[in-house]
Amino acid sequence: MVPEIMYSEIKCVLCQRCVNACPVNAIKVINGKIHIDRELCNVCGLCWEACLNEALKVAGKEVTVKEVLSIVEKDRIFYERSGGGVTLSGGEPLMQAEFSAALLAACKKKGLNTAIETSGYQKWELFLPILENTDLVLLDIKMMNTDLHRKIIGVPNNLILDNARKIVELGKDIIVRIPIIPGYNDSIENLRNTAEFAANIGIKEVHLLPYHRLGESKYNQLGRIYNLKDVNVPSTNYIESLTQIFIKNNLKTQVGG
Repeated sequence: MVPEIMYSEIKCVLCQRCVNACPVNAIKVINGKIHIDRELCNVCGLCWEACLNEALKVAGKEVTVKEVLSIVEKDRIFYERSGGGVTLSGGEPLMQAEFSAALLAACKKKGLNTAIETSGYQKWELFLPILENTDLVLLDIKMMNTDLHRKIIGVPNNLILDNARKIVELGKDIIVRIPIIPGYNDSIENLRNTAEFAANIGIKEVHLLPYHRLGESKYNQLGRIYNLKDVNVPSTNYIESLTQIFIKNNLKTQVGG
């Protein structure tokens, strides 16, 4: 929710210009590597301005609806040719519900198709204004067991599942997306329960998203620990076999999305 410094070690030549530029001494060289004390860092910007190799950059900035819309409008010709539009993804657009609602309303006024990519974890009274100007909902459902969901994700799944039902009742186009994380939510029981839930509430389409490690480098650049290093990327054959669970429930099913 706030801007953060990203550091790319591969681009760094250890010139130490950033060390000298930091006014709060949050950057030091330790064991031949740049170390950022992120508790001290106030994201003033002087370090990445001093960096000649773009090893440092800021991730995230505050913007207005008008500023985002001006960027979106530049690609209007591509939306019109492809039949596509604007998707709010993330992160999580429901974390900034008021902004997301305002941006989607502005997009609809411009005649743009809209979609959101979301976990669905938000109070309905904050979710509904977003849905009013959303054409397509891409909804993550990670696991059906509430206790397991709380243990792994940190919150129960009741709100997510209730919101899924309400979205269908609104008549919105909705696609359920399931990230397949080996050892976490790829059990046959979980996927069968998810397929049955989706079919029973009237969902027609499901996308299976195989786990990948493309985000690992970003964790490193943000100074965060990547806890899924030991998780294996599922094979194509394995993922294809899982699609049969959903096809048997008369759900249009694809891998990726």
